[in-house]
Amino acid sequence: MRESNQSMISDFTLMGLFSHSGPHLVLFSLVAIIFTMGLLGNAVLLFLIHTDSRLHTPMYFLLSQLSLLDVGFPLVTIPKMAADFLQGEGSISFGGCAAQMFFLMLMGVSEGVLLSLMSYDRYVAVCHPLHYPVLMRRQVCLLVVGTSWLSGVLVASIQTSITLHFPYCASHTVDHFFCELPALLKLSCADTSAYELSLSISGVLILLLPLSLITTSYSHVLRAVLHMHSAEARHKAFTTCSSHITVVGLFYGAAMFMYMVPGTYHSPQQDNVVSLFYSLVTPTLNPLIYSLRNREVRMALVKVLGRTGFRSEMTCWRILHCSQDPPLQLRPVSFTVHVVQGVL
Repeated sequence: MRESNQSMISDFTLMGLFSHSGPHLVLFSLVAIIFTMGLLGNAVLLFLIHTDSRLHTPMYFLLSQLSLLDVGFPLVTIPKMAADFLQGEGSISFGGCAAQMFFLMLMGVSEGVLLSLMSYDRYVAVCHPLHYPVLMRRQVCLLVVGTSWLSGVLVASIQTSITLHFPYCASHTVDHFFCELPALLKLSCADTSAYELSLSISGVLILLLPLSLITTSYSHVLRAVLHMHSAEARHKAFTTCSSHITVVGLFYGAAMFMYMVPGTYHSPQQDNVVSLFYSLVTPTLNPLIYSLRNREVRMALVKVLGRTGFRSEMTCWRILHCSQDPPLQLRPVSFTVHVVQGVL
């Protein structure tokens, strides 16, 4: 028992994704670029939603929460993986492993619940537009966000505490680049088959219940869209809803493979690829999907960039003309200030 307890507080060793060979250095650089793009994309989306009054709607409030989760996902795993790669070691403490597992599960469950409730928002917007301000009022939006976060905290607390109570008296080398629940269970020297079965069942419930709500909501949305007489209204509904469906497909596809398919049916290499996909690639693609396919977000971005670019262009015009034509310095400067004030 003493040896078992000692093993539970020992460090783990993460295998990592890359070696220091040439091709792996290129792949590491690619991961670093994608990580940076994801953080910038979600940060820009959060900034636009916060600053542009036209985006102060329930849908964009929920979208800001999605971006917040997408910022957290890669921050939990990628910096640690990069530090291990650069230092040439992959040691992680018992507490660090527990924290990684907890926060990843918290954000994963929260995002799954949030995506399902965002489908309800689209259902109300398309099928009951006149009641939308009432059905999606501020209190309802806060309830939706609170439900998603509380669901994540509850599931993460239960699953993490159970997993870390198993004895790990064999190898402490995790065949993964972060501490994920299925990879950690393989190291336990106790019989975890019953828990793995319950984990698969709970994974089915956690994933299928939100998916059933999404399917129901979008079946009603599709029926309503097909009965619309305005081509512009149909196009707008399809554009907004297809963006959400694309994000749902990316997220749930990877999650279903990891948590609904038993561990004996996929290899550690497959787990690494799928985990990298939903912890890095999907959070990077989400803001691109919403910004490129959503007219309101594009307009807000163009407005911010256009305002900054206009000021810079007019400043350069003033400097250029003042240096080239000294006798006319006052006239162009006065005209420039007048135009800028008029635009703003």
